This record gives sequence, structure tokens and C-alpha cells, in this order.
Amino acid sequence: MLPPSLLGYFVIPFIIGLFLAITMGGSGTGPAFSAAYGSGVLKKSAIAGLFGIMVFLGAIIAGKHTATTIGKDLIDPGLMNLQLVSIILFSVAISLLIANISGIPQSTSQSTVLAVMAAATYFNQGNPQKLFAEIIPAWFILPVVSFFISYLMGKYIYRPMRRRGLTISRSSNVNRKPVLNTIIIIMSLYVAFSIGSNNVANAAGPIASMTANELGVTDEKGFNLLLTFAVFMIAPAFGIGSSVFGNKILENTGKEIVLFGKFEAIIISFVSASLLLLASLTKGIPTSLVQLNVAAILGIGVAKLGPENIFKKTEVRKFFLMWLIAPAIAFVLCYTLIVIVHRYQLI
Repeated sequence: MLPPSLLGYFVIPFIIGLFLAITMGGSGTGPAFSAAYGSGVLKKSAIAGLFGIMVFLGAIIAGKHTATTIGKDLIDPGLMNLQLVSIILFSVAISLLIANISGIPQSTSQSTVLAVMAAATYFNQGNPQKLFAEIIPAWFILPVVSFFISYLMGKYIYRPMRRRGLTISRSSNVNRKPVLNTIIIIMSLYVAFSIGSNNVANAAGPIASMTANELGVTDEKGFNLLLTFAVFMIAPAFGIGSSVFGNKILENTGKEIVLFGKFEAIIISFVSASLLLLASLTKGIPTSLVQLNVAAILGIGVAKLGPENIFKKTEVRKFFLMWLIAPAIAFVLCYTLIVIVHRYQLI
């Protein structure tokens, strides 16, 4: 049982973690349900509830490996106390806020990994093998795979259908078939499930390690129980974030998605969600749905319009730049705060 003095501090990282989850829930609504909303398949009022349920299921069923990576595998879990976890989560929140102000969707997973590695670097207690041999290579490889799979599917499925007169525009006969409406709803739920398998870990993993330290839990069974508790606390906040922030994101991305037909949206959702879920289940690698999603969109776009009309766009260059800057901000801010707090012997 935590003493009352410690219990008050204990609430702080939970509050920061819930704030992160709410923010992630708002940003995750777009890639999950923009196609369903933009094409009129689902009403806005139904989306937050469906999103929250599927994120929760994804975290409970398939999120253990990624949460363990964030909470234990990147850094000596014995260091994950109240102060350090608060600093890590706060640094991630600030980097995400800067990306949101810039209007560019950002990977919370990458910012979280860099913030944890800042702490590991300062205390010289990290696991560079996990970072450099598994996680960082996956960050580069998976978007490339997403791009080429989507490109090939666009080239060998979209183009033949267009040549046969089955154009995949929003008003086409293909798009009006009920079976596509059903599939696009299933794909939206699938994306939300994949988000749960990966992104809930950004807050749940550090909080589980912190709780284990403060309660003196050292066995694997006890940690898994605390991890499940953290997931039960954090995952529902994704649905809250979807309800609070998701409407505006759906309006923006829903209007943009009509540039693609339902069939193309299904390809984009399937490819990006499958790769994210694969990363979660096999190696527990925290990775970016946003980047997988954008890579899939670029792949379809190149198949339709050619590379010269896609990669020269200013928006694409801005995306790449912010994807480098935001995790760097999380690392630098976390490291700086640790130096300051450690100097005053608060860690």
C-alpha cells in the first residue's frame, strides 16, 4: 500500500499518461475512420465509441509485447520511478503538442522511444541492441514496405479496374456496392485494433514499470498484472480523445480522403494496419501508424499520378522534416529535465 505522501505524487504520471492517451485518441481517429466517415458509411456519432472499444481490445489482446518494450526492454526498469516516468511522458506530450500546432500528425511511439532512450543515455542503463538492431531499422523498413505494397496493389489492381471502366471514384458504381461499405467498416475497426496493440503502450508501459518499482513487484506475473491494470486505465482515454478531438480531425481527413475511392481506402487501411499489428505481435516494436499510413497513401498516389506529382509536394517534405524534429525534441527535452532534476537530487 502506498503511503499518502507518495500517493499524491503517484497521481501525476497517471494524469500525464491519460492526457497523452486522450491526445493519441484524437489523432488516431483520422487514420482509423476518415475513410468510413468521408464516404458516408458511418455517422460521426458512432465513431468515438467504436474506436474506443477496438483500441481497448487491441491493447488487451495484442499490446503486451510493445508495452514491455517501452517499459522494460529499452532501459533498466529499476530506474522507472515516479519522477522519471513523469519527465518521460511530459517530454513526449510537449513534442506531440509542437507537432499538432504545426498541423502535422506525428508518431507518439517514436517520441516515446527517444524520451526513454534519453533517460537510458543519462544513466547509462539502456539497451542499444534493442534500439539499433530492431526498433530503428523497423522505423525505416516498414514505411518502405508499406509504400511498395500499396504501389503494387494500386498498379496491378487499381489500374486494371480503371482500364475496364471500373473507375474507383467516389461516384462510381463500384463504390456504391454495399459489400465495399461493409469491408471499409471492418477495415476501420481493424486499424483501431492495431492502434490499440501499439500506441497504448506509450503510456501503459512506463506506468506499469513505475508501479512495479514503487510497490516492490519484481516477478513477471506481477508485472503483467500491473501492465493489464495500466492498460485498463489508459486505453479508455483513447475513446475520450476521439470524442473530444476526433470530430475536427474527421472533418479534415474525411474531406481529403474523398480524393481516394473506397477501394483505395481499403488498401491503405489494410496495408498500414497489418504492418503495425505485425510489428506489435512479433517483436513488440513501437512504430508509427501515421508514417505507415502516409507511405501507403503515397504508394497509391504514385501508382495513379506518378512520382513527380507526389514527392515534389511541399506538404510531403514538411511531414518528413517534422518526423525528424519531434522525436529529437522529446529526447533533448527529456535529457535536459533529467539533468536539472538530478542536479537537485530529486531522482
